Amino acid sequence: MTSFVRFSAIKAITVCAALTMTAGMTANLALAGDATIPADQIVHALQPKPLTRGLSLGEPQLDQAAKAKEDNFLASVRNRKTRSLSLGEREEIASIASTKPNIDLEIQFDYNSADISKTSTQAVQELGKALSNPSLRGSTFVVAGHTDGIGSDAFNQDLSERRADTIKTYLVQKFGINGTDLVTVGYGKTKLKDAQNPNDPINRRVQVVNMETKTAQK
Repeated sequence: MTSFVRFSAIKAITVCAALTMTAGMTANLALAGDATIPADQIVHALQPKPLTRGLSLGEPQLDQAAKAKEDNFLASVRNRKTRSLSLGEREEIASIASTKPNIDLEIQFDYNSADISKTSTQAVQELGKALSNPSLRGSTFVVAGHTDGIGSDAFNQDLSERRADTIKTYLVQKFGINGTDLVTVGYGKTKLKDAQNPNDPINRRVQVVNMETKTAQK
């Protein structure tokens, strides 16, 4: 009888442990599968860089002429239709953006479409909340669309442009973001995140860049 009780107790403990491990694994899988980045994390990633004044050894001196040139260029691409940007202008935007605070968002769209997937609605809403944050108000943001390597260059270029436009429209209509503060650009499959695996879904993304180099309050 005693042996039977011991066996039952051990079996119960084993079952409980298995259930606990299963629950833990399920929770981890749920977290791993949730690619939505919360608004506060986006705000943190997009905080504008302070102006550099060369006060310490090795700190680069701020080039006011270069800053003025950069500002003039950004002014020239404001309120432009995404598909009106030339290859040179797209590359200039990419060059400037490479030194600025940025974040990649896994915003998915319907297949071969510029319609935001229902599974990514929350991700776009988090972006809207972030760009509405007072600490980012007044900044100029680049919203860049990227595709994977499947399909032709022309098809992917057009698709990435339309997807960037969709994000801008959503932010303006749903969150009241000033359209002049959003510069949209499409890069198609020219700037893959994982060039070794061009067809990987990780390449399908929306990159948001804060183009300011000083406090965003104006």
